[in-house]
Amino acid sequence: MAKVAFLGLGVMGYPMAGHLATRGNHDVTVYNRTTAKAEKWAKEFGAAFAPTPQKAVQDCDVVFCCVGNDDDLRGVTTGDNGAFEGMKAGAVFVDHTTASSEVAQELAQEAEARGFSFLDAPVSGGQAGAENGVLTVMVGGNETAYERALPIMECFSKKVGLMGPSGAGQQTKMVNQVCIAGLLQGLSEGIHFAEKAGLDVEKVIEAISGGAAQSWQMENRWKTMHANEYEHGFAVDWMRKDLKICLKTADEIGARLPVTALVDQFYAEVQAMGGGRWDTSSLLARMKKADS
Repeated sequence: MAKVAFLGLGVMGYPMAGHLATRGNHDVTVYNRTTAKAEKWAKEFGAAFAPTPQKAVQDCDVVFCCVGNDDDLRGVTTGDNGAFEGMKAGAVFVDHTTASSEVAQELAQEAEARGFSFLDAPVSGGQAGAENGVLTVMVGGNETAYERALPIMECFSKKVGLMGPSGAGQQTKMVNQVCIAGLLQGLSEGIHFAEKAGLDVEKVIEAISGGAAQSWQMENRWKTMHANEYEHGFAVDWMRKDLKICLKTADEIGARLPVTALVDQFYAEVQAMGGGRWDTSSLLARMKKADS
C-alpha cells in the first residue's frame, strides 16, 4: 500500500482514483476544482479529499493527475497552491492529461529541480476503459520513476509502457489520435457507401470485419453509427483539442499529416452542427447531413 493523491475527478479521473482505493487498497487523497465532486468521491470510497493540490500531495509517494489541457495542468502543478509546492523529495508525479510534449518537458525539468520525478502518461481507452480499469498508458520519463509508479498505475490499466524520455508519452498519444481520426473517417465513408448502395450494412460488416479492414472502431461503433447514435464515448470537442496538439507538433517536427488536418476540419463541421459533445464516430452524421 502506498500513500497517493489524485488531482482531477472528471469522467476519467473519478473512476481511475476509485480503482486506486479499491483494487490497490492505497491510501488515497483527492483534489478537484469543484469541491462537491471531491467530497462525493471521498464519501463513496471512504477516503480523503483536500482543498488544494498542495495539501492533497503532502507526504505522498506517487501523485496522479488528469485535467483538461496545458493551462489546467500548469495551474494544478505550478499555480497558486499548486502540487509542486507540496511534493516531497523523491516522489513521483504522474500526469495522465492529454497535453503537449512541450509542457511535459517543461514540468519534468521543474520537478527535477525540486527533487522529484515527473512522468507524462496519457491514456487511451476512454471513459469505459477508465470505469473498467483497462486503460492503455503511454509513459515518457525516467525509467527508475516509471518502475516505481508502474505497480500503482496497473490498478486502472491493462497495458502500460515506457515510450522514451519526457514528452515521448504525449507524442505516442498523438500517434494514437492521428490513427483514430483516419480510421473513423474511413469507417464513416464505408458505412455511408454501403447505405447509399442499398446494401445490408450488418451483412457487409460481418463479411469484412474478419479481414484486413477490421478495427476496434468497426467492432465497437458501426452499429451505433448506422443507427445515428452518438451520445457515448470520447467527445468531438476533446478530439479537436487533441488534434490541434498533433497538428502543431507536426509542423514543428516536419511531419506531414494531410488526412489528419482534413478530418480535423470535418470535426469542426460536426461542432457547427451542435455535435461538440457527440462521440468521435459522429463523422458519419456530417455526411448524412450533406444528403439531407
